[in-house]
Amino acid sequence: MSSRERITFKNKSGIELSAALELPDRATDTFVLFAHCFTCGKDIAAASRIVSAVVIKHDVPIKLTANGTVTSQQTVEVRPQISAIVKTVHIREGQFVRKGDKLFTLDARTESANLSKAEAQLARSNADLANAIRNLKRQQKLFEQKFISQAALDTAQNQVDSLKGQLDFDKATVQANRVSHGFTIITAPISGRTGSIPVYPGSLVQPNTAIPGSVTQPRSAVLVSITQINPININFTLPERKLVVLQQALAKGDITVSAKLDLAGEPLIEGRLIFVDNTVDVQSGSILVKAEFPNQDKKLWPGMFVTVTLAPETLFGVLTVPVQAVQTGPENKFLYVIGKDNKVKSQQIAILLVQDGLAVVEGTMAGTRIVVEGAQNLRPGSAVIETQSSGNKTDSGNNITNSSKDNYTIDKKAG
Repeated sequence: MSSRERITFKNKSGIELSAALELPDRATDTFVLFAHCFTCGKDIAAASRIVSAVVIKHDVPIKLTANGTVTSQQTVEVRPQISAIVKTVHIREGQFVRKGDKLFTLDARTESANLSKAEAQLARSNADLANAIRNLKRQQKLFEQKFISQAALDTAQNQVDSLKGQLDFDKATVQANRVSHGFTIITAPISGRTGSIPVYPGSLVQPNTAIPGSVTQPRSAVLVSITQINPININFTLPERKLVVLQQALAKGDITVSAKLDLAGEPLIEGRLIFVDNTVDVQSGSILVKAEFPNQDKKLWPGMFVTVTLAPETLFGVLTVPVQAVQTGPENKFLYVIGKDNKVKSQQIAILLVQDGLAVVEGTMAGTRIVVEGAQNLRPGSAVIETQSSGNKTDSGNNITNSSKDNYTIDKKAG
């Protein structure tokens, strides 16, 4: 496809010229700009198309980013307290349990028999003590009547005291047997997710004895481990120079921490800082920090690696520019500033911070128009054509923004 273009312009002698050209589509603008540059002077011939932006003044939170490891707040290993046969396993591997849920039932026949024996002994001791007390009262009456000696009375009193001690001992024995009997029903000490279960109904479990085939702890009699999943912690380290900043921010209130999973499209998970270690690692010069996160959807799992971000301090009222607008000179950093005549000049700056595609700078003013893209061919005094800016729309069709005062028009006719 092609189109016929008619261009009208004035040459250096002031004579108006007109020409009709047949050009392929999408080549009109390029040709017109070239023709204008060729016939009208050097200013436009040196103009470069650029993308501009405006220096903005606002508050910038200083973000700290670190790699973190997800850790459980609690992990409990459930162990047997008595030697017994497993009667019932009430849970499955990987099941979520609540505190107090029944996990295992052990054979309680031995413990029940021991408890009954202790209770019977307690009843016997009660009867013996009651009989000794009655005998003491009779001995006291006989002693008052001078029928028995003091030694006989002391013997009766000693028997009562001895049986009182025996009664207390038997009561303690009953209590101990009740505790042991309670060990036959094992319940969940915390809420969380269960691990592997190396025992089955009929297995003999003993305290402080290894269970063959145990995965969680081969050298101990662990029936099951329970790991708390919600809420959950993320551990990470920060440079020691950030310690004072963290302490000052914590004194003002909670510090929000964001966690990013290594999965496309996953939103950030928000938590809060809960712990700053009391010592600095002398080898790495870092300090351990913990953050707590809600985990109802179970996206965070112990052992996972995540990226955490927090902003304990903020720069107030600073100037920011797109980071690609910052140019590097032989001695300093600078910006190309666009003047009212659409010519650029370099302006030396100092960079305070670079993050999220923005550079916090000093040495310029808010509202200044600067070159963001297309600066590679510019020099101080170069003329520019803005094709896009923060306050302008991108040129399209036959609308061309230029810095020359000469006028030209384009009339399109069907080819």
